[in-house]
Amino acid sequence: MSQDNMIKLECTECKRVNYHSRKNKKVIKDRLELKKFCTHCKKHTPHKETK
Repeated sequence: MSQDNMIKLECTECKRVNYHSRKNKKVIKDRLELKKFCTHCKKHTPHKETK
């Protein structure tokens, strides 16, 4: 798995990086946003892609 496709997902409420994922950057140009469970907030929150 190449590092070029790896992205970090950061919680929008507590600003902590909780997840790592992959995406095809040639197909998806904009930043990814998923609703995931944050272990620090103890609830489902939107997670945005960071650099």
